[in-house]
Amino acid sequence: MTDPAGLRAMYTRGTLDEADVADTWVAQLRLWFDTAAADPAVLEPNAIQLATAGADGQPTVRTVLAKGIDERGIVFYTNYESAKARDLGENPRASAVFVWLAHQRQVRLTGPVSKVDRAATEAYFAGRPRESQLGAWASPQSRVVASRAALDELAAAVEARFTTGDIPAPPNWGGYRLAPVEVEFWQGRPGRLHDRIRYRPVGDAWVRERLAP
Repeated sequence: MTDPAGLRAMYTRGTLDEADVADTWVAQLRLWFDTAAADPAVLEPNAIQLATAGADGQPTVRTVLAKGIDERGIVFYTNYESAKARDLGENPRASAVFVWLAHQRQVRLTGPVSKVDRAATEAYFAGRPRESQLGAWASPQSRVVASRAALDELAAAVEARFTTGDIPAPPNWGGYRLAPVEVEFWQGRPGRLHDRIRYRPVGDAWVRERLAP
C-alpha cells in the first residue's frame, strides 16, 4: 500500500485573519459555504463529519448532510432509532466539521444538540426526492440486516405501500439542531502554520481569537 507518512500537500490557497472575518460565526460560515457550493470541484459542500458519544463515553463519527444553517445552528436529519440518535439521547452534545479540501478549509462546530420541531421535519421531508422518502421508511438504520436482498425486500414492501400520493415523514425520523458554543475556522497555510480563528460567545456577542496551529 501507499505509505501515508510519505504523502505531502502544500497549503497555499488562502489566508485567514481575525481582522477580516465576519462579526458572527454564521455570517462567516455562510460566506465560506457559498464559496464551496459554487465550486464544481467541491463534492457535497454540505457534508459534515458528526461526532457523538453515548453514556459510555465511546466516541463515534460519521458523515451526514447539513440541511439547515442559520444563527441557531446547523440542522441534519436521521432516523431517531439510529446509533447517532441513541448517543444523542444519552448525551445531547456533538461536534461537527465541514471539510472543503479543494479550498484547504474546514469549519468545526461544537455544542448541545436538540430535536427540531415536528413541523420543520415534515416540511423538509416533503421536499425530499421520492426515492429518499421511501428509503427513510424502509431502512432500520444501524440495525443488523441479513443481506442486501433482505434490505431490497424491505424497500420493495415500502414502495408497494406508497404507490400513489404524498409520503409522510416516518414517526421515528426527524431533525436535530447543533447549537454551537464554539466555532473554529481553519485555513491551511505553508509549513503547517495554519490559520485558526475561533468564535466563542461572551454575553450577546461572539469573541474572535486566534489559536496556534
